[in-house]
Order: sequence, then structure tokens, then C-alpha cells
Amino acid sequence: MPPVTKGPQPIIGGGYAGSGPWAARLFSNGRETCSATIIAPTWILTAKHCVSGGGLSFRIGSLDQHSGGTVANGTQTYTHGSDLALVRLDRSVSATYARLGQPGTVRVGQSVQVYGWGATSRCGSEANCQSRYLKVANVTVTSGCSDAYGGSAICARRGDGITAGGDSGGPMMANGIQVGVASTSDRQTTTAYTNVTAYRSWIQSVAGV
Repeated sequence: MPPVTKGPQPIIGGGYAGSGPWAARLFSNGRETCSATIIAPTWILTAKHCVSGGGLSFRIGSLDQHSGGTVANGTQTYTHGSDLALVRLDRSVSATYARLGQPGTVRVGQSVQVYGWGATSRCGSEANCQSRYLKVANVTVTSGCSDAYGGSAICARRGDGITAGGDSGGPMMANGIQVGVASTSDRQTTTAYTNVTAYRSWIQSVAGV
């Protein structure tokens, strides 16, 4: 197995999402780089390694990263010791916000869904390699692991697809509840999602949700 890579992570395999009103495409200085979710009117949840480039903007609530939904800019960024970041938007956005899980929401052996606009093959994270439309794949939770910064993570093995470049920061959903944020992937068999349920107190202290 090749080494796990840190950086913008696509979904290889899987299929196109039929719905994702909480989904947000992250752009850094106008370049499509990562995936994210809106969790409150002025708050975006994504991966810490996605926000280092600055100049953040988001297209929120559209399956098509090129049109529709609502576009808003990031004004303040808060990062955690793990691979998590919260971005405050420059205005309030009306949307269906992602609901966040509590400890115990997800278990080993469970089938969960991962979403993102990342690469659709092992071609890297170049913009022309990434999906225009939001994709989803089923993966199976395995035993605990670490995210890109050594934080608590939820590991999963490939089901009908696997995350890749551009999927970083996107959600892992268990029965429609967000339990993870995409951190790393080997783009073949294994992916690691920062465990949102382990850091609920930090998220609530910053974003109030």
C-alpha cells in the first residue's frame, strides 16, 4: 500500500450525489481545492490543511461546483490541533445545515457515506481532474486511527469508492449525521476522517453548534 498522502483529497468510484444541501465547495484564491459543509448560518466546517492557502470562498448548497447555490467569502479562520478548521462567513447563509454527531454516533463495521468534489481517478488534485458535480461513496468504518495531525480519526475501508484529491474537508455521514471530516487517503483502500464527535466541545465553543 502506498503511503497515506496529506493534501487536497477526489472520490474514485462511487456515484453522483442526489442531494447535499449542506455541501460547500471550497476555493482558495479562486482555485477549487477542497470540500466542506455549512453547519450554521455563518460557519463552515472543513479540514485544517485546506485553509492554509488563504483567500477562502465557498459555493454552498449546490451539487454543481460551477453554478447555483450561494457564494460567500471566509473572513476568519479557526484551527484545531487536529485536522479541523472552522471558517466564519462574511454573511449569513440560509441553508440546510449539517447536523453533527455525538460520541457513539458511529461504530466499527458500520457503512457510512463520504462526499466530495475531488478527483475521479488517481490523477492527483488538479482542477481538471476533479468532479464538477458532488460525488458520494459508501465506505465501511474500521478501527480508530489518526488524522493528518495525529488527532482522533475514523478510519474506513473502500466500499464502492474511496476519497482522493479535492475531497479533503468533506463530510463522512452516518445516517445523515456528520461524524467526520476528510483528512487523508491512500486513494486505493483506506481513508481517514477527523472524528467530529471527539471535538464537539471545541466546535461548539467557536461556532455555537
